[in-house]
Amino acid sequence: MGSTGENTLVSDEERLQVIKTVIKTVNGRVPVIAGTGSLSTDGAVQLAREAKELGADACLVIAPPYVCASQRGLYEHFRRVASVGLPVMIYDNPGRAGVSLEPQTIAELAKVPGIAALKDATDSVTHAVDVMALCDLPVVCGADNLALPMMACGAVGVMSILSNVVPSRVLAITKAMEKGDIAAARKAHQANVLLVNSLFVEPNPIPTKKAMELLGRCSSTVRSPLTECTTETEKLLLEQLKANKLL
Repeated sequence: MGSTGENTLVSDEERLQVIKTVIKTVNGRVPVIAGTGSLSTDGAVQLAREAKELGADACLVIAPPYVCASQRGLYEHFRRVASVGLPVMIYDNPGRAGVSLEPQTIAELAKVPGIAALKDATDSVTHAVDVMALCDLPVVCGADNLALPMMACGAVGVMSILSNVVPSRVLAITKAMEKGDIAAARKAHQANVLLVNSLFVEPNPIPTKKAMELLGRCSSTVRSPLTECTTETEKLLLEQLKANKLL
């Protein structure tokens, strides 16, 4: 339950039901990282505790939006969530949270038991590289457009919006990088550029859910204040899906 899952537009009860359903459906085939971010530290701690009880393998925690906490406050926030005993992936997304964790703060958090990884959605390869220079915390790219450059600098993978639409395209990049085949990874990455761009012509996840609906996977319905995509966006998505031989 991250940005693409409209996490801020569902109740805690709905979020936990989604986590429970995913864990049951996955049935141990892959790890389940549950989004448990909250406006408050107490809320994030409680959600992490409940996700742990449901059987999640880890939790993804964004800095509390709107609050604009200091670096010291952010450190304490993540430290307290980690104390629950469920591995924590720090989610650094200043565009959503309104504040970014400085690389030094992340390096200090890397020393905290239970802090397991960083999802870097800062739109800055430099930020990710600085973190990797300061500590050994695994970094996961949080932006499709930076998947190749960030992985080339040492990120261990990507948490991808595009993978909701065509997971094989994202897998092609990660598999090529695992093999050290930069040329193949570059080719796979460049093939995705226009399709990825089309998923961001309106606020996420509006275009992504419409693309998934066009592919017959889910409804494009979103909750207010998000709106249904425009006819222009739908036309663009259809063009891209057809150009990529997905329709």
